[in-house]
Amino acid sequence: MSARRIRASIADPASVATAIESRMSARAFLPTPVPRETIERVLQLASRAASGTNTQPWKVHVLQGASRDTLVAKVCDAYDAIYADPSLAAQYDEDYDYYAREWVSPYIDRRRQNGWSLYGLLGIERGEKDRMHAQHRRNFRFFDAPVGLMFTIDRILGRGSLLDYGMFLQTLMLAARAEGLHTCPQAAWNRFSKIVLPHIGAGEGEMLVCGMALGYADESEPVNGFDTPREPPAAFTRWLD
Repeated sequence: MSARRIRASIADPASVATAIESRMSARAFLPTPVPRETIERVLQLASRAASGTNTQPWKVHVLQGASRDTLVAKVCDAYDAIYADPSLAAQYDEDYDYYAREWVSPYIDRRRQNGWSLYGLLGIERGEKDRMHAQHRRNFRFFDAPVGLMFTIDRILGRGSLLDYGMFLQTLMLAARAEGLHTCPQAAWNRFSKIVLPHIGAGEGEMLVCGMALGYADESEPVNGFDTPREPPAAFTRWLD
């Protein structure tokens, strides 16, 4: 028998569409533990993501139990300290620009719509800084998910490897849906990489890409009913015949 991998055909193509359509950024999770073997299956599927010349630049750090809770406490304390004294923000720099340095339309419009729609669903009005702070702080609790994931990459790699990483993250999130799980990818953690990286035992040459909450979504929470709009293909596609 040939050692060549035999790729099975997709028995139910609709299941792929269902995973894509049902994926969302969950912002409230149940405390239900996620078995290690389930997480391993998700990571195994995610490892099939494409990467340039098969470099596979991803490194995953899984936090549960005490390791998760300790990191949550450290970063929440730092976040609260900055809120009390904004001058402390200078101590925390992101390793790379995830967001634009200068916002222009239509991106700033979509960003604002996303933020105010979410706050509106939660009943948070403009100017309610304490409530906004409390809601953003939930990022650093992984939105109460029992599993926190941290993703790192070797700094020596090029920017194209971040494109590869995005494909890995999307594949992971879709694989999680196949297990009945939900996720929330989080760039918010990047600001606190100087706390995160030593905590997870990252090497000196590693950079934090992002964090992610993983678990079973609490469907009773209104925040998980937040539906972000998407532009139709006609808005971003140019056909060349």
